[in-house]
Amino acid sequence: MKKNLSGIVLAGGKNTRMGKKKSFLEVENYRLIDKILGVYHEIFSEIIIVTNDPLFYTEFASAVIVSDIYKDKGALGGIYTGLFFASHNHSFIAACDMPFLNKDFIIYLTEQADKYDIVVPKLSEGFQPLHAIYSKNCLPVIKRHLLADKLKITSFYKELRVFPVPEERIKPFNEDGRLFLNINTPGELKVIREKTDP
Repeated sequence: MKKNLSGIVLAGGKNTRMGKKKSFLEVENYRLIDKILGVYHEIFSEIIIVTNDPLFYTEFASAVIVSDIYKDKGALGGIYTGLFFASHNHSFIAACDMPFLNKDFIIYLTEQADKYDIVVPKLSEGFQPLHAIYSKNCLPVIKRHLLADKLKITSFYKELRVFPVPEERIKPFNEDGRLFLNINTPGELKVIREKTDP
């Protein structure tokens, strides 16, 4: 039974450090976008890809493809756009460069969503805002921050109902420590491939 939540992929980054579209990098012989959508299809009744290059994503007929409402506002602008177009009140949002999403952990997050506007993992080094659930109640607050050019994602958290998922609840889903890993540079991609590819 799929959840009445939207699954949103943020694929709008400039990819300046990587030099190519991160969505289409391959890890374990799969493109990152295919790995993420594979997990999403098992959980969510709606999938949205936020990208400023929609023509690159036309092959994904099962997803809604949208472009940033507010341009050049980074990941916060992508979160706003995804929530704006989402059919459901709550959405799980992840960056397109996270190869090791865990289906069971995402389901755990969705089960906490009803009473909160944001359900976000919190490690000792801080929040994981690009692997979190947001509600449409965030929209007016995010819009205000976007218009003021305050683009740090976590800066609006204090204005809403937040459940910071503590590390002890994350650990059972993150035994190999890779759950929140993301890929920003060719060097990071090389290291991940050396550790995972057959």
